[in-house]
Amino acid sequence: MEPRPPAEERILRAALRRFAVDGLAAPLRAVAQDAGVSAGLIIHHYGSRDQLLASCDRRALEVTREQKLEVMAGGSGVMLAQMAEAERYAPIVGYVLRRLQAGGPLAHQLVGRFVADAQEYIEQGVRAGLITPSRDPAARARVLIEMTLGALLLQLPAQREHLDLEELPAWLRAYSEALLPPVLELYTEPLLADSSMLDAYLATDQGSTAAPPTTDGRMP
Repeated sequence: MEPRPPAEERILRAALRRFAVDGLAAPLRAVAQDAGVSAGLIIHHYGSRDQLLASCDRRALEVTREQKLEVMAGGSGVMLAQMAEAERYAPIVGYVLRRLQAGGPLAHQLVGRFVADAQEYIEQGVRAGLITPSRDPAARARVLIEMTLGALLLQLPAQREHLDLEELPAWLRAYSEALLPPVLELYTEPLLADSSMLDAYLATDQGSTAAPPTTDGRMP
């Protein structure tokens, strides 16, 4: 039997679930009840709601980064295995949806941190030969993250007042099954038949400073 996590970890897990289910304004007493602790213990470990939310942000980033690095190291088999474990990621996905739904500076900061992490694990994919180099790795990472998070945010689950985490894994699977084929096709078999549009842009003043990527994905 797995040992019971310490109170601090139980609070963090409970907070991710409760904020995902009821939104970021969910009462801390509900988090405490879910974690089996007193509300005072949340303040003892985390100091305030904002600090608890910051810890939730860090956990969401850690799990996402770990997940993506595993895919870069293990390829398609790991990606499919992660899809089969949708229950494991439901609280994280639900929390991120709520954070984006709330908007504001903290949401923008979280997106920025997702972008920074994405640049790192995409670079690992470049080194592993899974991803082609980019003229502008930072810009590519930002576009990919904004496309991914924007697509999630457009979906219905996070727009509800109450999000059912028991239903979320099934929704994640259906969402992935609908989205992955066209996305993988788009990334593997480019939408544009040739590079004429890119070449024309790069020939303008706006694109003249964008140097082609080297074989290791770094700017010359």
